[in-house]
Amino acid sequence: MSALAELLDSLREESRPDTWSAGMALARAGAVSVLSVGEEETVVRVRVPGRPAPVKSVLYPEDEIWECDCRGKHDPCEHVVAAAFFLHQAEGRRVPPPARPGTAPTAARPGTAPAAARPGTTPKPERMVYRFKRVDGGLQLERLVVRPDNTARLLARSLTSLLNNPVEAARIQVDPCDLLADKLLAQPTKGALPTSRLDALLHVLEKARTVLFDGALVSVSNEPLLPRVTVEDRGEQTVLKVERDPRITELVSPGVALSAGMLCRLGEQTLTGARLENLPQERVFSAEQLADLTGKVLPDFARRMPVDVKSRRLPPIDRTLKPRISLELDKLDAGLSVLPTLVYGSPPTARIDNGRMVYLQGAAPVRDEPTETKLIHQLRDELNMAPGRRVMVHGKEAVQLADKLRRWRGGLTGDAAGVVSPDVKLRPTLTLDTTTTPDGVPRVGFALDFQVEGLGPGVTRSVDAASVMRAWEEGLGLVPLEGGGWAPLPTGWLKAHGQRVTDLLAARETDGRIANHAIPQLTGLCDALEHPAPPGLERLAPLVQGFEKLPEPRLPKDLTATLRPYQLQGVSWLTFLRQAGLGGVLADDMGLGKTLQTICTLGPGTLVVAPTSVLPNWEAEVKRFRPGLKVSVYHGVNRALDETADVTLTTYALLRLDAAVLGAKTWDTVVLDEAQAIKNPDSQVARAAYELDANFRVALSGTPIENRLEELWSLMHFTNRGLLGGRKAFDERWARPVSDNQKGAAEQLRARIRPFVLRRLKRDVAPELPPRTEAVRHVTLTEQERAVYDAVHAATREEVVSQLEEGGSVMKALEALLRLRQAACHPALVPGQQARTSSKVQALVEALGTAVADGHKALVFSQWTSMLDLIEPALKEADIGFIRLDGSTANRGAVASSFQEEKGAPVMLISLKAGATGLNLTAADHVFLVDPWWNPSVEAQAADRAHRIGQQRPVMVYRMVSQGTVEEKILLLQDKKRALFEAALGGSTGGGAALTRADLMQLLA
Repeated sequence: MSALAELLDSLREESRPDTWSAGMALARAGAVSVLSVGEEETVVRVRVPGRPAPVKSVLYPEDEIWECDCRGKHDPCEHVVAAAFFLHQAEGRRVPPPARPGTAPTAARPGTAPAAARPGTTPKPERMVYRFKRVDGGLQLERLVVRPDNTARLLARSLTSLLNNPVEAARIQVDPCDLLADKLLAQPTKGALPTSRLDALLHVLEKARTVLFDGALVSVSNEPLLPRVTVEDRGEQTVLKVERDPRITELVSPGVALSAGMLCRLGEQTLTGARLENLPQERVFSAEQLADLTGKVLPDFARRMPVDVKSRRLPPIDRTLKPRISLELDKLDAGLSVLPTLVYGSPPTARIDNGRMVYLQGAAPVRDEPTETKLIHQLRDELNMAPGRRVMVHGKEAVQLADKLRRWRGGLTGDAAGVVSPDVKLRPTLTLDTTTTPDGVPRVGFALDFQVEGLGPGVTRSVDAASVMRAWEEGLGLVPLEGGGWAPLPTGWLKAHGQRVTDLLAARETDGRIANHAIPQLTGLCDALEHPAPPGLERLAPLVQGFEKLPEPRLPKDLTATLRPYQLQGVSWLTFLRQAGLGGVLADDMGLGKTLQTICTLGPGTLVVAPTSVLPNWEAEVKRFRPGLKVSVYHGVNRALDETADVTLTTYALLRLDAAVLGAKTWDTVVLDEAQAIKNPDSQVARAAYELDANFRVALSGTPIENRLEELWSLMHFTNRGLLGGRKAFDERWARPVSDNQKGAAEQLRARIRPFVLRRLKRDVAPELPPRTEAVRHVTLTEQERAVYDAVHAATREEVVSQLEEGGSVMKALEALLRLRQAACHPALVPGQQARTSSKVQALVEALGTAVADGHKALVFSQWTSMLDLIEPALKEADIGFIRLDGSTANRGAVASSFQEEKGAPVMLISLKAGATGLNLTAADHVFLVDPWWNPSVEAQAADRAHRIGQQRPVMVYRMVSQGTVEEKILLLQDKKRALFEAALGGSTGGGAALTRADLMQLLA
């Protein structure tokens, strides 16, 4: 195989399908020409439709390397493909360089054979020459193929058919205009060319190398020859005369003239006639008709052809005058009156009324109707106005319009300068008062007004903060004043304090008191304005100080547990929140005893909502640690609320089904365990949780954020409604800035929620806990497994990625991702495939065998029970004892207890969903995650079944990852998820994002 053929094969393998097709089309269209051929490189030029200049590509066939100066986003590009295909078609011949542009052939004799090239030289290419001939009624066109020795042969057939012969194609130099002309001449014509076809040919042949007329070399111009208009005085009349262009040498065909060695098309033929038979023309205007001549006739002619005004009665034509919108603005008692006008010049020399120009003074413009239309659309879009129509607005509409006019780029006349007085200013005034509820909780009244200054001696007015903030949020620069007029907003002050004021107004209740969760915002505003903080807030000091100093915890008398120091702090924090009328999210790391800390604060009238799997744990632990509390489980077919119970336990499923029953009662305390269950604010269970009536709300979750920041909003909306605003405001103010890594966004969000979220990590509060080490065990697929994986990848990638790029459904991409993940684990998980084992299962069994032999116990997690089904036979064959826990397991507690026993099975197979919560499996010190999940929080929950208080040995966590598969990309995506969690709750300054469309495209790429 030749070097060119090998290069072409390499390009076929590396090119995108659309790039390969585009390159083949360029080559077949004759877009490729050779500039030089060397021993190592070949330089070609590729003409591309729509580009003013051709691109240059360089091929190195021996090294299978290519270059192109197109700067395209795909490599290889279509130009390289076109060049390689063209050279491959001409294999075995030296492709000649192009002829020098502009050289005219000498007398050529059709049919004369070309002279032989001298030995050792590269023959020059043949080229196309066009020869126009006079015939009856017009012109005829002949095409010649001129050889390097300037002999020529008549092209009697189509150029396309000639190029289908590879020998001819390699010998002739073809430009794009040659191919276009060939299409126009595809239909043979007897006699003169039709006017329409001749006009099209002249347009195409402007770029032709050589054109002959009457045996002489000519050029073709696309600039039409236009008639000339002269206006002059003749006695009491004014005469408009239309004459032919004086540069015309000869009319050679209807609509075509010869001028200074150029073939040109005639313009304005409806006025002049195809043979200029309608010229010259004269039109006489009386004195009464001069206005029509100035305002309509002359501008119409001036837009189409040269006009020379010699008359002293008429204004000169000024082509530099541009249209603009002028606004005449007048103040009304409580509003504005605006009259927009479309004019030319400043001051106006002409006005456009209903599409007709009215001359005013000075020079007459040449109308620019496209720009006029653009200005009319701009006036409509930005101000909702039309030229010549007066608009009068009052009230809020006047404020909005006045603010728009301050930003309007057009001219203003009238008393517009008085719309906003530069002397008027707004000064904020803050008023606070404090009262105390019967149980000793302070309540703060909040009022903010803006005093208007600069209205004159003795004039005092004020504007309430709500009006100012509303105008600011609407993007206005003005706020209306009582009694008329407007005042400019204090934009600098609002930029510094506006968001804090908006939050305080949103937290203000109907009686003027603000919700206690807004106390930090109020204290910050007082500090910024150097205003004394309201008295009586001593009890809320920890809220303002970020809980650095909490009151001593008061433990219940019936408590049977001994708390660790950090747990005492958590009880103190929860107790303070209850006393301050606030809610909170206890987000301690998994295994630190969130349940025990919460139990210490419970009393009569408590509702606990938890996953079904951990409901027995709650019942057991409340009875164990708080035996003085009566516990009732609201569950089962004949369930009913026990009014005598202190603590009622139920599930999220029943919260959704019995929302009306549970929401009808006023609870002292509501606790949501594993509160990520309400992470979707649109779900029925989340809406049911929001509607619960409680004095104290607590959410428990080691993973308050799993995928997106909206999940945090849902938890905070349950515990402290209004703290983060509405969902739309939260997305605009917090979620998008944090996800986009805007500077300071994550820090501001953490500062906002810090008093209401308590999160401690095991490494910080339980230093005695053995270390936890995480590692990746890479697995190499066999050739058969690789073939199955690649087949699944190829079958889904192109279709799914293209649909995602076009905005298609994400569900199909998730299905494709699921199939890829399963193919990376075991071929038998792929429909239609049979396999007894897999490389990953073998690697897992080998690692488990080593761990068990060394006296360790291990947890094996998989997302799919079908994967656990495939692991079981391998463990039996290796004689490794195991037990299993998944969603079908009836007695989870008994299975877990069996594993915890010293003589229990050394391995537990667990489905990820069933085993991520409510289990204490500290007998294990090895954890294997068989199939990585893109949500690291779910994996962390699983691993923490072993790494929790009570564990005495170091814990090893292994992620089984198949090399060269989507699993490696999932590890990178997990880093993004961790960044999201840390941005909101940790110390990271970075941002994060949910599983986005871009993430899916990257995983499937």
